[in-house]
Amino acid sequence: MTVDRARPVIVWFRQDLRLADHEALHAAAKSGAPVLPLYIHDDETPGALHIGGASRWWLHQSLEALSASLAKQGGTLILRKGPAHQVLADLLDETDAAAIHATRSYEPFGTQCEEDAAALCQNKGVAFQLHPGRLLFAPKDVATKDGRPFRVFTPFWRACLARPSPPAPLSAPTMRAFAEARSRPLHELNLQPTKPDWAGGLRDFWRPGEKHAQDRLTHFLDQLLGAYADRRDDLFGDSTSRLSPHLHFGEISPRQIWHRSLHAANAQSGTAPRGVEVFLKELGWREFSYHLLHQFPHMPDEPLRPEFEHFPWRQDPDALTAWQRGQTGYPVVDAGMRQLWLTGWMPNRVRMIAASFLIKHLLLPWQDGAAWFWDTLADADLASNSASWQWVAGCGADAAPYFRIFNPVLQGQKFDPNGEYVRNWVPELAHLPTRDIHAPWQASGGASAQPSFDLGSAGGTYPAPIVDHSAARARALAALATLKGRDNR
Repeated sequence: MTVDRARPVIVWFRQDLRLADHEALHAAAKSGAPVLPLYIHDDETPGALHIGGASRWWLHQSLEALSASLAKQGGTLILRKGPAHQVLADLLDETDAAAIHATRSYEPFGTQCEEDAAALCQNKGVAFQLHPGRLLFAPKDVATKDGRPFRVFTPFWRACLARPSPPAPLSAPTMRAFAEARSRPLHELNLQPTKPDWAGGLRDFWRPGEKHAQDRLTHFLDQLLGAYADRRDDLFGDSTSRLSPHLHFGEISPRQIWHRSLHAANAQSGTAPRGVEVFLKELGWREFSYHLLHQFPHMPDEPLRPEFEHFPWRQDPDALTAWQRGQTGYPVVDAGMRQLWLTGWMPNRVRMIAASFLIKHLLLPWQDGAAWFWDTLADADLASNSASWQWVAGCGADAAPYFRIFNPVLQGQKFDPNGEYVRNWVPELAHLPTRDIHAPWQASGGASAQPSFDLGSAGGTYPAPIVDHSAARARALAALATLKGRDNR
């Protein structure tokens, strides 16, 4: 592509808020033209993703970090607000830009924005180029032998691993010159909570930005990798990468993680190679989720298994509120939901336990849970969130069977055997002995039939279980039985 070096080129940042391993930015810098870095906050266009509160907080910090990185090279991140198509049209008129570079998206709204931008640029005689960067493997490159998308993870990941390794990541480019344009102040995007300011837990728990993403990966590979395969489901302590929000906002790329992990496996001995294999498989599930979303754009709202459209879900606002607030009476569920509310994150194992409880114990629609996670997770990702909730509900691709119903007491005992996780997030139970920590009603003389029970002066009160496990399991299986004969896959 030939570009008039007197005219600027726009780099349209979206979920790729970094400088290193950024092919769109590299292409713009290589053109020799002045670079105009742009971020558009579009929550007005019909169909736009209205991100949740925790994600909005993270986005503010991430944009602030990206802006500081560009400033070190002498550039300014241009911030605009409004429908992306209109913002791009206005900016092309204002700057006479010769080209727009962007990283390819795979969410339905993102791909629609790309189509609109491509049409706009064609009408104006401006080059528009999309670049890879969000995934390790493009959906068009991974398919079954008969050309269909995979719906089972294991053969999907096997097909990915059979492909050439993703290219080595690029270093951050040096921009020779930057273009300027009118920009809105970051605070005018209204991403930060004000009254009340509920983000204190997020500030304590996270450090957004490209530098901190790399620091976190270094910590994981140096300190946690060897034990990862065996300890990743431990609920208490620092045993996982916690890279998910950094990855979601593109502060780090999947191929940076891929290549640095393989390098660490080669450099370390012992259990590191096994840890890397298991860790990269988690990246594989992210890939699988995006490939599914690309092929089935209705996945965030509709079950992939159509017979589940007839599932007899309940409507119980009080039960939903109890689950959201961590007041179900099941300590491991409540600990996870309280951690989520305060920090915008919880371990994957607890996500599965909490999701299973909502869907199978309470018989509430998986879409209700997905909506809550969307609002409260700092790493809320449309593909992973939708695919994971459908997986737990048994209605998605390669889903866990619906009849597999977690016992929250046994799950707590297995993955939080000493009760540290529950004691940390449900402090009213902190004084209970370990034998009772995951079933506190046993220590109270069987008070589970009451709305709540007294834990003594050290703890106050704690809700009794809002549903009996055995009764809930029987009810869930009875609901599943109503779908018999409706399997339309």
